[in-house]
Amino acid sequence: MQQFCNRVTAAVRKHYVSLFSNHIAHLADHPEDRLCASAIVYSRLRREIWMIGDCLCMVNGELFENPKPYETPLAEMRAKEIRRLLAAGTTTEQLLANDTARQTVIPHMLEAMKQQNKTYAVIDGFPIPSDKVRVFTLDFQPWEIVFASDGYPFLHPTLAESEEALAKQLAEDPLNIGHFKATKGLLPGNNSFDDRTYIRFKV
Repeated sequence: MQQFCNRVTAAVRKHYVSLFSNHIAHLADHPEDRLCASAIVYSRLRREIWMIGDCLCMVNGELFENPKPYETPLAEMRAKEIRRLLAAGTTTEQLLANDTARQTVIPHMLEAMKQQNKTYAVIDGFPIPSDKVRVFTLDFQPWEIVFASDGYPFLHPTLAESEEALAKQLAEDPLNIGHFKATKGLLPGNNSFDDRTYIRFKV
């Protein structure tokens, strides 16, 4: 796991050196301006799962999540602001087209991002603290594994079930302020509120 973290960090850092060599010092002081990604990895050699950043995992039907620590309170803050705007007469359609509530939480998001690779792990070209990476070791019995990005608010054992749950969420609550809360909603013209990646395999 540490080797993977070191090498993926070096790969991103290489882009900084070639593209932003004059800004390395700035990036060191401003994590919010860095290239940033999350990843979930299965090591066949070590029979380990590594969760770096906000991603989802299901092992034989048991769900494991790894959200950024600031996501839940900021999603709650946005939801509270949207409910206030709705009560004041702003329509759902207006908020989907111009999410002013999200704009109020963005400064807090940027401030929280200053803690990346300090209080939580991401891939951003700077050292990843190994104690912030979730690691699961599997024994040699058969396992069915699902990896997904957090664009699936309700992860299920199959892609079809996960897509169905997502479609239901977007139809009933496109602002994402109810049972499932997020820091953004469904933009007009998009088919979801966030990126989606899903893979299921057996070992």
